[in-house]
Amino acid sequence: MSFVRYLVFILFPALIFPVGVSASDSTLVIGIKQAPPFIQYNTAGKASGLSVDFWELVDNDLATAVQYREFQTIPALLEALKKGEVDLSINPLTVTDQRMEYLDFSQPFFISGTAVVRKKESRWWSVLNNVFSWQFLSAIAALFLVIWIFGFLMWLLERRKNPEQFHKGWQGVGDGFWWSAVTMTTVGYGDKAPLSRGGRILGLVWMFAAILMISGLTAGIASALTVSSLEDNIGSAEDLQRFKVGTINGSSSKDYLEIFEVDARGFGTVDEGLKAVESGELEVFVYDRPLLQYYLEKGNYEELKLDKDLKTDYYSFSFPKGSRLRNVLDPAVVRQLKSPRWNRRLNQLKEEE
Repeated sequence: MSFVRYLVFILFPALIFPVGVSASDSTLVIGIKQAPPFIQYNTAGKASGLSVDFWELVDNDLATAVQYREFQTIPALLEALKKGEVDLSINPLTVTDQRMEYLDFSQPFFISGTAVVRKKESRWWSVLNNVFSWQFLSAIAALFLVIWIFGFLMWLLERRKNPEQFHKGWQGVGDGFWWSAVTMTTVGYGDKAPLSRGGRILGLVWMFAAILMISGLTAGIASALTVSSLEDNIGSAEDLQRFKVGTINGSSSKDYLEIFEVDARGFGTVDEGLKAVESGELEVFVYDRPLLQYYLEKGNYEELKLDKDLKTDYYSFSFPKGSRLRNVLDPAVVRQLKSPRWNRRLNQLKEEE
């Protein structure tokens, strides 16, 4: 053992724990909550994962005794840290302004982002869904009504003077509708044409009115498709106010959404949230990208997809406020961030993705 490492081994407990505390009491109590791929348990029930791997690299520099204490929820873990019931947590906790009021954080050991999960949607299905919206169908119904009205008026004016083209009864009404539709679309078959003065005046009015209506309908459809496409796009947290949103209770994602006044339904686990999106209870689920990606791959959620990040997250070890552990661990954290072993582990993670 080198002199420096020996010195750290001797002095480390003294820097953290008061004089008079026994060696057994000087064991570091580390709070953890399962959060794959950072914190998970192998078949033997031992804690493993990316955070555990990095902690073991840091702990190799310090040679301290460690005891893991498991928590079922993030709020319970945060409360234990706040009360000093655990010495630190190696969970991938995001550094936020709210948490910094009652916790201290080490230098970040991983950088990621808060992402959105939503259902996959075919581009053609999205277009068809927008085209056959209630607004579009209402506009088409109104257009057919106007065509029918002009056709009916033309039949009333032409049925006596032009009975060969505009017959009696319902057949004549159909003749008027056909003339009105052909005139509006500027097809101009010429099989039906008004002969009376009133019919010709009505025909002239309908020609110009139809041009305006077709232009307005085309512009309206284009506008509806554009607006609908923009409404489905999520570019920032403010856009989530239009959706049914879910996230994890007590998470930094929950705090982040509250800042932007997004009413998000809270869940205890990622799987619960993803299943809610899959079943249609939610439209989007917001949480840390690495954890979402892990559950999407392991849970075979083929109908769901990861959208782009809403913000950047910095994962750090967390301590009770005022803990002397931070000053002791920070140099080791920075040193191991540059180590070949940690970089190999990160490359391995990227290959697994």
